Amino acid sequence: MAISELPQLGSVSADRAVLGSKAATLSELTAEGFKVPAGFVVTSEVVGQLGNSLAGALKVAAARIGPGPYAVRSSSTAEDLAGASYAGLYETLLNVELNDLEHSVRHCLASSGEQRVAAYEAARGAAVRGDAASPTMAVLVQQMVQPQAAGVAFTANPLTGDSDQTIVTAVAGLGESLVSGEAIGEQWTVNGSETTCNRGGSILTSDQARQVAALARRLHERAGVPQDIEWALDQDGALFLLQARPMTALPTPVVWTAPGEGLWARNFRLGEWLPDPMTPLFEDWLLPRIEAGYLDGMEDDIQVRVPFRYGSVNGWYYNAPPIPSPRIVAPLIVRSRGRLPWFLFNVLLRVSRNPAAAHRAVLHGLEMKWRHQLLPDYRDLVRSAEQEVDAASPARLIELVDGVVRQAGIYLWSLAVVGGSAWKMEAALARFWQKHLAGPLSDTPAGRLGHQALLRGLTGSKGSTATPSESAVYSLDWYHRTFGEAGIRRQEADSSAGGQEGLDAQRKAAEAAAREVLLDAPGVLTRFDSLVTMAQYYAALREEQSLYLTLGWPVLRRCAKRLGENLAAAGAIQDPQDVHFLHLNEVLNGSANYRERVGTRRTAWQMQRRLDAPLIIGQPGRFGGDPIASAVDAARTTHELPAGAIVGHPASTGRATGTVRVMSGLDEFDSFLEGEILVARSTAPAWTPLFARAAAVVTDGGTLAAHASLIAREYGIPAVVGTGNATRQLRTGQRVTVDGGAGYVVPAE
Repeated sequence: MAISELPQLGSVSADRAVLGSKAATLSELTAEGFKVPAGFVVTSEVVGQLGNSLAGALKVAAARIGPGPYAVRSSSTAEDLAGASYAGLYETLLNVELNDLEHSVRHCLASSGEQRVAAYEAARGAAVRGDAASPTMAVLVQQMVQPQAAGVAFTANPLTGDSDQTIVTAVAGLGESLVSGEAIGEQWTVNGSETTCNRGGSILTSDQARQVAALARRLHERAGVPQDIEWALDQDGALFLLQARPMTALPTPVVWTAPGEGLWARNFRLGEWLPDPMTPLFEDWLLPRIEAGYLDGMEDDIQVRVPFRYGSVNGWYYNAPPIPSPRIVAPLIVRSRGRLPWFLFNVLLRVSRNPAAAHRAVLHGLEMKWRHQLLPDYRDLVRSAEQEVDAASPARLIELVDGVVRQAGIYLWSLAVVGGSAWKMEAALARFWQKHLAGPLSDTPAGRLGHQALLRGLTGSKGSTATPSESAVYSLDWYHRTFGEAGIRRQEADSSAGGQEGLDAQRKAAEAAAREVLLDAPGVLTRFDSLVTMAQYYAALREEQSLYLTLGWPVLRRCAKRLGENLAAAGAIQDPQDVHFLHLNEVLNGSANYRERVGTRRTAWQMQRRLDAPLIIGQPGRFGGDPIASAVDAARTTHELPAGAIVGHPASTGRATGTVRVMSGLDEFDSFLEGEILVARSTAPAWTPLFARAAAVVTDGGTLAAHASLIAREYGIPAVVGTGNATRQLRTGQRVTVDGGAGYVVPAE
């Protein structure tokens, strides 16, 4: 058998029907001067012809490309196509010694008959085979690169489709752990001259990341379509190309355009309760009703309606404050009979300067109204709806939903004003601490924890948040199940034992240390006592109010199920749950067939769930920029952040190292282990049991006033919120360190 029967890369015409896609592409690129590890190709036909002579032919061919060890890789005619990648389905064997080449080549060829390949082809259809009626397999043998780093690069963002961005991901050593999904790697985004490390920072330098991106862009320009490449950087710093193929399933580029003037946020007001994009029925029906109820509550208290702006961007909820103008404000003041300025002064300004005065003037009265009117009315309405729902007609079901949701909106107004005062009061306490106590207490345990030590163990000691109610939710979007429906195994929280006692002791020790420092300044001490009392009271009150916001969600879910069952019985939809992908006018018309429409909307929603929705979009208006940025900046214990850290809001001080557990919903609660790092898009009261077991908490959304922030402080665990996309940057099983005071997360050393 002639040596030419085992052709070397770059020395043979790239016949994909013979060599397979991978080998043909790399042969072309080698001939064009790209730095590809030396190699040769073994076709299945040649293996059959050589028979027992294969081992000898392999040794001769290997001698021509250089000493081993070698990489033995698949190269199928159906592999690395624009419509199907077959990524990871065939075998790859690394660090193969010369004497093991024959066995490895035969093993690689045999992998084309594996069940996983047949399943992939069946799922994707015959088109995955390209032009070949039956895919043929070849094997590519190359010299191994022993890399200092290796990884992948995409010349378009695989989540957003943005072709201006090149995403480079790297791991130390061989890239196999990254390709197989065992490691998540360090991630860089290269956009023109801008290079940003999104995760990690210790594997590649920015120059090396740009070098990899430049290689990927050359291949993109050559092919004319976005490319997915594998690369390796050897011990001498030489960059090798290991594979190049078209990107598959690339989404349409996503644009995050604000719905109106100014800055829009997705993690304020309702946004804190919506960790996912909205389903169509929630957005079209419940959302406007909640917002209208919110304004009803406002009007009942101050005789005016001042709508907050809200909208949907790529399915995600965003909102912005009203734009003030004399033309709008003056009539509102008249309509409120002068109450509006006094109300706004107390709930927006005075509350963060003199909380006790705001409490006496406005907030305490609103709290009493909540306790003795709003909450009882809400409970009565829900009980009444529960008695009707099973026998109600579709028209009556819609009336029940409208009534319950309106009451929830009214309740939300009270929560926003009363419970929402908690973070403003805490901000006043933080400023006081920084001015009068940070210096004198700097070398004490209380000083190292800061003002947040004064808020530890509050609601846990009262038991109000130890166990969520049956109506607690993952999301306000009624597509998602409630805590009661999820059947979560209830666990005893540590807050009733030594853990709670320790938090109480920390809080009391911090109070005592502060009072000792202020003993010679009676006026300052009196102000401290007032600030602490108010901040502690409203922190607990906020969580108590939050607990009952979703009181109506179990009956709302029952109403939706009944409506879905009626539509399914009429043939309009296939499954009752499909009702969530309709609009209200479609729910009212059960005679149409919505099955195709439901499928299209569900697919779009699932794609939207994969997006990294920015926390803030738009541009600062004439009345200022992001109002939270300065508070976040002031809260950081240090502004020296490690390179490549995941950065968010410093929500609860302390440092913890542990294993990440990324949680996507209530169904996963029982898998959470003691001492793990809880990573989630956001947390609502339903998540509280996990805080008793978590070493730290990290969320995509949220602010210093969010549920995760307040409860983490009360449980005495570090928390970083508002990271934007920590759930995408971190993986379950990864070891990380969370610094809740500085507001960052880094890989554990």
